[in-house]
Amino acid sequence: MTTNVLVLCTHNSTRSLLAEAMLGHWARRLGRDVRAHSAGSAPSGRAHPDALEALARADVATAGLRSKSWDEFVSADAPRMRIVITVCDAAAGEACPVWPGAPIRVHWGYPDPSIAPEAERARAMDLTRQAIGYRMVQLLALPIESLDDRALADALAEIGRS
Repeated sequence: MTTNVLVLCTHNSTRSLLAEAMLGHWARRLGRDVRAHSAGSAPSGRAHPDALEALARADVATAGLRSKSWDEFVSADAPRMRIVITVCDAAAGEACPVWPGAPIRVHWGYPDPSIAPEAERARAMDLTRQAIGYRMVQLLALPIESLDDRALADALAEIGRS
């Protein structure tokens, strides 16, 4: 059974899209039945070009990545999430919708690489992509299907401390 993971950031243009792409990339490479999604509470409507370039530099597919509202994931026909991860402090503090199925929620904060000075932005994007990718590999190493919610929540919190 597919495990759906939703990654949230306020504008869904940089960190959450990097996370969606990296989780999808590693799930395919590792043969895991995990599907990555991302959304925002106030989506910008565009993927940050520097984030897309950072993914391209790592040979990570970007087709289909788009900035979208978290409203897409609360309808009855939306994929049922097992895990919801916030990656920006603003999104972590927002009142989220009620997600169908009461997924496990965890916060893995990252500084916003899109506000780095222009001369340092590519490096900031790459470092954020790498840090997110590292945690996504750790998530995929978990026996997600066999862990109960409490054990999975504890394991995800531990990854967030790494």
